[in-house]
Amino acid sequence: MPALTTSVPAFPSTVPTHSLVIVDYQLLRAGSSDEIAKLWHAATHLGFWYLSNHGVDREVNAMFDVGGETLALPLSEKMKYEQGDNGDSFGYKARGTIATDLHGTRDTVEFLNIAQDDALSWPRPTHRVYPPTVNERMQDAVTPFVRKSMAVNNTILDIFERLLGLPRGALADLHTTDKLSGSEARVVKTPPNQSSVGIGAHTDFGTLTFLHNRLGGLQVLPPGSQEWLYVKPLPGHAICNIGDALSIFSGGILRSNLHRVMPPPGPQSRYERYSVAFFTRPNNNVVLRPLVEKSRNVADAVAKNPREEFSTGATAGEWTARRIRKLRLRNRKGPETWYESKGTENQTLRHGLETIRATA
Repeated sequence: MPALTTSVPAFPSTVPTHSLVIVDYQLLRAGSSDEIAKLWHAATHLGFWYLSNHGVDREVNAMFDVGGETLALPLSEKMKYEQGDNGDSFGYKARGTIATDLHGTRDTVEFLNIAQDDALSWPRPTHRVYPPTVNERMQDAVTPFVRKSMAVNNTILDIFERLLGLPRGALADLHTTDKLSGSEARVVKTPPNQSSVGIGAHTDFGTLTFLHNRLGGLQVLPPGSQEWLYVKPLPGHAICNIGDALSIFSGGILRSNLHRVMPPPGPQSRYERYSVAFFTRPNNNVVLRPLVEKSRNVADAVAKNPREEFSTGATAGEWTARRIRKLRLRNRKGPETWYESKGTENQTLRHGLETIRATA
């Protein structure tokens, strides 16, 4: 079946889903207090929301084309650009190379990550080179997608900055383009007729995620629940969520929530599933810690609910590299490696790791 066709079966009406809040980007830009309140509620409760009227549709469609062309290349060609096992994010990741659970079950997806830094410095590489199918479309597809995605996420960060009571530019100063970062565009491919987890339960590494799906597959675990719920793709709507870095900066006011990628439900499972995402991450040298000295709101949140996992002592670059490195199956030593790959959901998992070490 065609990999990127838009003529696919409808998302099944019988599948349990989470009704994410729909936030209108143009109303956010216009300063609508009602729309900003909707965004704030979503960001502080589930940490996920739909974003409509974001204006990136043409660039998203172009990125789906880039993904289809690139991930259809022979494996031997794609492996020339493999990201490796040292915690590097940029480049190609083959199927079956990372763990999806503490038992070491292999993932079922392949993807290509393109660094924001490389897209902005094109044609001069900052981090690495990419397949010819990417280079041929860098100027007309990849870089425009990156720039528009940055603009969307930066608008949202400006709103969060004000609502958190941070000084103007406090978050922007942690995400400058004159310093290296892990921010990246990603195209993901899941083969049809899968029965296992594509990407295991995780929180995102960075600040904000701007995601585009045509088929189902994304699931979220609502706070306090044990039931995973699908997020239904809505045409023209992005799915946005908070990552670990922003949750840490805010002292937990903003929520980085667990999610995973499963096979599409119902008849959609017979199709290849592609998704396109942009991940905003802090500059690599930024230490991940609550911004208590910059915001009374953040200081109060930390005082009321101090969280051990927010005292990372790690830079954003180290945080991302650790989480990627510990997921790679070639680096696996046992269940403890899975626990060591975790992010801000780590509070309860850490006790499991301590138990494993104590009984080893």
